[in-house]
Amino acid sequence: MSTPSLAPFILKRKWLASWMKPLSNWYCNAAGYRQLGLRADDIIPEENDMVQLALKRLPPKEAYDRVFRLRRAFQCSVSHQLLPKEQWTKPEEDGPYLTSIIKEIEAEMAEREDLEAMVVQKRDNNATKAH
Repeated sequence: MSTPSLAPFILKRKWLASWMKPLSNWYCNAAGYRQLGLRADDIIPEENDMVQLALKRLPPKEAYDRVFRLRRAFQCSVSHQLLPKEQWTKPEEDGPYLTSIIKEIEAEMAEREDLEAMVVQKRDNNATKAH
């Protein structure tokens, strides 16, 4: 399941969003994943069944790009180096590509659970004729 987020609350209030934006940018840069060429969705743990299913639903190009970014980041980590600055992930490139699929899967699973929990009762014909 995805984690709860304060983002919708913050984005509805322009004064709060303008105050939080520099803090958000600082945090993303301090996290260091962009300096390794990764995107935010690349660091989502894959041990979850929903994430595994979402990875299977990725378009082939996006899946290939993801594997390339992960391998390149692993190689940088092993050699204890960062990518050259021109290869860092730019903030405008760091958009979600996996979270939308995960949310779709969560909605599908919730709908499936609702349908499986549904109890179907047979109508009593005598009671309906009386009305």
